[in-house]
Amino acid sequence: MVLPSQGIVDAGRLSRIFDKTTATYKFYWFVSIIDMICANPSRRVFTFDEIIAGMIAEAWYPIHYFKLSFGKLDSLESNILEIQRVLNIPIDASKESVKEQIIRNIDNPVIRRLLYVFTLNVPYRFLSPWIPKATDAQVVIESQVFLNDCPYAIFDKTILISNSWVEYLISYAAILKDFAFWNLSIFLQKRNPNVPDIPSKLVKPLQRAPLTRQHRFWDRYIQAVGQIHCIYTGATLTAGNYDLDHFIPWSFVVHDLLWNLIPSDSSVNSSKSNCIPSLDRYLAPMAKLHHDALRENYSSNPSDKLLEDYLVFRCSIPELINSSYEQFLILFKNEFTPMAQTATNMGFAPWYNTVAHGQ
Repeated sequence: MVLPSQGIVDAGRLSRIFDKTTATYKFYWFVSIIDMICANPSRRVFTFDEIIAGMIAEAWYPIHYFKLSFGKLDSLESNILEIQRVLNIPIDASKESVKEQIIRNIDNPVIRRLLYVFTLNVPYRFLSPWIPKATDAQVVIESQVFLNDCPYAIFDKTILISNSWVEYLISYAAILKDFAFWNLSIFLQKRNPNVPDIPSKLVKPLQRAPLTRQHRFWDRYIQAVGQIHCIYTGATLTAGNYDLDHFIPWSFVVHDLLWNLIPSDSSVNSSKSNCIPSLDRYLAPMAKLHHDALRENYSSNPSDKLLEDYLVFRCSIPELINSSYEQFLILFKNEFTPMAQTATNMGFAPWYNTVAHGQ
């Protein structure tokens, strides 16, 4: 990604800020600074504490909701989990709320200890493209004369951002955040090699897409057969009278593809939440419903683009239609087994169904 230059800002130096990165700190430090400047264009002085609070708020959702691993050398993940426990902040809290509660409790000794680690290196190492191979004390001195037109000067536990950099960061905020998140996604993919769609898991989605087309698919099938039964509870489901459940949680797969959706009793969503169902118990009946529904929908509407969702199984739709149930189940096992195992390894809990079958 090519970064823009403007005035004294050297895009070449800026593009090297994430070189030799071993933790997520610099990514989130940069994004936090951009966010604060955009929210306060007239300010030039920011404390370490408020920048770090912004780092934590930015990383809050990917850690709590998507359960991404930040790596063994990274304290951000473990410290965020501890901050959530100490302050009892909801895991789905907004960035603004998380930052506000951290700042409000900044003098709490536990919170102070958890934030301290991020003050040790990142404010100084971030400036290495402009002030290379220097001790922290040297960085402080040379930053105060804005050596090589570095972005900010360090005074005690605050930074003073140069006027030219303030203008630049505001003008190109979207590009610069994309640059940071693009590099962060590469960094995290190496630490989460089997996790799908890392870029979509870096920020909290503003809105989930409606499942209108997916409901239409299942309605056609249910209308054709009269009724079906929820694989989880045994409850009778009729067209238009069911929920669509993400078999493997949406927070892991981050998509609404048809093959991971199954009609369910309305009681299931609140109980199952982001947990992993038993594949031994539920995968076979799920595959049977999908096999039958795919055949019915293909016969009534073979040009439906939604059927292309099943191409993930690396077979054509006619091949899937003509496969036996046993062959179809093998495809489902091959797709769902590694996903469920990876999600479990990341910390997604198993689901223990408390609603008896047949009720």
